[in-house]
Amino acid sequence: MLFFLSVVAVGLLAGAVYARVRPGFVVVYKASGAINFALGEWALLGSRLVATGVHTMGLGLAGAIGAACVGIIAVALAFNRIVVRPMVGRPFISMIMVTLGLGALIRGAAPLAFGAIPGGLPLPAPPDPLTVHGVPVSVERLTSAAIAVVCIALVSGFFRLTRTGLALRAIADDQQVALAMGIDVHRHVSLTWAMLGMISVVTGVLWTFTSGGGFGVVIIGLKVFPILIIGGLDSIPGVMVGAVLVGLLESLAAGYLDPFLGGGFSSIASYLVLIAVLFARPHGLLGSPKIERV
Repeated sequence: MLFFLSVVAVGLLAGAVYARVRPGFVVVYKASGAINFALGEWALLGSRLVATGVHTMGLGLAGAIGAACVGIIAVALAFNRIVVRPMVGRPFISMIMVTLGLGALIRGAAPLAFGAIPGGLPLPAPPDPLTVHGVPVSVERLTSAAIAVVCIALVSGFFRLTRTGLALRAIADDQQVALAMGIDVHRHVSLTWAMLGMISVVTGVLWTFTSGGGFGVVIIGLKVFPILIIGGLDSIPGVMVGAVLVGLLESLAAGYLDPFLGGGFSSIASYLVLIAVLFARPHGLLGSPKIERV
């Protein structure tokens, strides 16, 4: 029973961190309706910039995160201005291919630019796990999950409660109507890419705390798509549910099935569920059936 509770606790905390990746997808999706396939690469770039600040520039963790945010915002704004803005009005598949190309570029350039920089980041927390009713809980995972929940709440509140968030939702629904209503589409889309950059920095740091740093951070991009499809692309509660389900599924599979089926089964278990959901409910558990997928 103790082992089961430990596995469940790990799965719930992992689900909270997985859900943290969702805002990085939604800020671009809600503003342009485009699917960003380079989420893992953005998180990789963010974590590498923070590691550079800590290990090379001698900054503290907070200072390194601030400097990384400035740097990645500059990259995001440049990418939006040079690449994304000329793509306005082009076929939907064109934007998808652009994000795939950006991801390949970051994956190829990161080892050349950051290869000599250590991947780990110092977490100001005690190394020993907490024990809650006999169940050991990692302080790193607990801290990362708490930060992730706060960030998700802030991003959700931004889209629901602010005028800028409302404008971004209007742009996602129909850019032409938004232009007719006086919304500066280019400025707001630039804002979404800047937000994506900051979210990527925090996401990369949290993933480094819980699962290790280095260039393996890019794998987080592979975790997000089962969550999005299972929960629903346009549903914040749905994606939260999907993140928790995927976290629990991976943890239970790692604890109970990997010893019999092989050590990699837990990595593909969520994709098997994804296939089942696509057959039974293509728009996700709580998503809208009008959403298009590629």
